[in-house]
Order: sequence, then C-alpha cells, then structure tokens
Amino acid sequence: MQFHLPKISLPNLIRTSQTAGLPPGQLIHLGEQLTDKSLIELISYNEKQFIEVESENSDDILGKLSSQNINWINIDGLHNIDLIKDVGEHFEINPLILEDVLNPDQRPKVEDYEHHLFFTLKTLNALKSDDIIYEQMSFILGKNYIISFQEKEGDLFEGLRQRLKSDPQSKARKKDADYLFYRLIDTIVDSYYLILENIAERIESLEEEVFIDPSKETLRKIQLLKKELIFLRKSVYPVREAISRISKGEYHFIKRETVRFFSDVYDHSIHVIETLETYRDLTTGLMDMYMTSVSNKMNEVMKVLTIIATIFIPLTFIAGIYGMNFEYMPELSWRYGYASVWGLMLTCLIIMVIYFKRKNWF
Repeated sequence: MQFHLPKISLPNLIRTSQTAGLPPGQLIHLGEQLTDKSLIELISYNEKQFIEVESENSDDILGKLSSQNINWINIDGLHNIDLIKDVGEHFEINPLILEDVLNPDQRPKVEDYEHHLFFTLKTLNALKSDDIIYEQMSFILGKNYIISFQEKEGDLFEGLRQRLKSDPQSKARKKDADYLFYRLIDTIVDSYYLILENIAERIESLEEEVFIDPSKETLRKIQLLKKELIFLRKSVYPVREAISRISKGEYHFIKRETVRFFSDVYDHSIHVIETLETYRDLTTGLMDMYMTSVSNKMNEVMKVLTIIATIFIPLTFIAGIYGMNFEYMPELSWRYGYASVWGLMLTCLIIMVIYFKRKNWF
C-alpha cells in the first residue's frame, strides 16, 4: 500500500498569473463562482428608522440610499462584474480597489483614499469534516456608508443585523458608519476563535491516536493539520498589521472614540496569532511523537523476535548435536536418551525465560 503526503497548492500564484500583461485596474474575477446569482442588500438606518431591501439590480438599491442614514450595502457574489462596476462608479471607488476586491487571494490589508477607506481580510468557517472554508471579504468605508463584498451568500453578521433591526436604542443605531465597520471587523476576528477551538480538538485527538495506535492515516492527518496551520497563519497574520494601523488613529474615517474599540480587536488578533504559533509548535511535536512512537513500536517487535531467536539458538544447537548421525553416540542407544534430550532442551528454555523476566526484557 503506497502512502502519499498531501500537497500544498499555490492557487494565488496561478490566479494572479491570469492578470499578467493587463493594465492596472482591469476588473477580472479571479476566484470561483460560489453562488448562482449576485445579490445586493441595503440596510439603511438611524435611531428612528430602519430600512432593509434586497435585489439583484443595483439601481433598485442605489436609488434608496439616504444621506440622513447610515447605509450598509452588502454584495453577495463577485462574479457579476457589471454589478461591481455600477457600485464602484456610484461611489467613485478607485478601480485598483475593485481589482483587489475581485481577487480572492488578496493579502489582508488596509488602504486610505480621499473619499473612502479600504479593508480586506479572510473569513473562516469550519465544517464537520474538519475542513476550513476560506472566504475573501472586503469593506469600503465612506462618510455615511459601508460596502461589504462577499464571495457567496451567508455570513457571520446575521446576529448584528437582528440587533440593528430590533433594538433602536442600541449603540450601533446611534453611532456612525465607522462604528458599524468596527462591529463587522470585530465579528470576523472573534470568529477565528471558533477555528482555534476546532484545531485544538484535532490536536488533542491526534495526541491520543499517536500514543495509542499510530498509523499511516495518523501521519496523513498530522500533515494535513500542518498544511492548514500554514494557510491559517498566512490568512490571519497580516490582519494584525492592518488593525494595528487603524488602532493608531492613522485614518480620518475612523473617529477617535472608535479607535479605542479597534485597540481591543488588535489585542484579539495578537492572541489569535500567538495561539496559532503554539498550535504549530504542538503539531511539529506531534510529528516527532509519531516518529518516536513508530520507532518504539518497531523496537518492541524486534525485541520479541530477538528473544524468540535467542531461545531457539541453544535448542537448535542441541538438536544439531544429536542429528549428526555418528555411529558411536552412547546416548542414541540409551533407553532414556530421547527423554533426556527433551528434558535438557526444556531446562534451557525455562532458565532463559526466567533470566529474561528478571532483566525485564519482556
């Protein structure tokens, strides 16, 4: 039975090569189409009013924007380039930003422009099969609006939507768009802890498996976990840098009173990264434990075989002596010769077994 280690793919290099030679700002969706249709959703609110509209047509949504409200425009599905263009033209979004929005392998970052702030990062979802789903999410923050771009329907923000809708006295309903932006980023970073719990359970399960009965399947699981941690670190590590810049108050779109909230998110991002580093060390330790366990298991087998071979060496010697067929061997004609040889061999066997037991060799 052949065993193949999992290969680490490099999708970002393959996808990025599709844009080679094209002018900057060329809008091409580099990811897979994860939903059948693109939807644009508007949540427009203030302390007294809450409006929620959903449509496949951008004109139906953009015409309902209110300068008196906080407007959250959410787009599900990035394969509809025309929809992205319409939204970009309406809000005068730099084409370079839209190009990054359409790239699902874009490194997490924050960029400041004259009329808006751009932020992109990964959202993570763990499945029951231990697979982690990575989704690119981008945000554009303006004076009284925030635009979120997602690859598919369904997100982490349903609880936030319900609070905005049901509680007019909530802090989010009273504050500006920068506070909503904070709540969205905080929700994503907090969701990373669910992934860390999933990783911790997998490590604990693998530790038991390595100690009890390590197999080739165990090695495959350890390699897959190491691969997952590499991708997780790549997705999460730059988030700390981006949030750090916001928490230092570098951007005029983030008010001073909101900056202190981002300091808390920054602390969470550091904790997530430190935990990832710890899990990566534990996984490396699991590999060492696996190799040691397999080696010990092989040593146990070799010890048993050696003991068996050692026991049979004197027995084979005795049998060889009396199997040489010499004419003059007194024991051959002795009445009790056969029984005596068996007694001699059994005595040797018992003495050797007692000796091995006292030495704790088995």
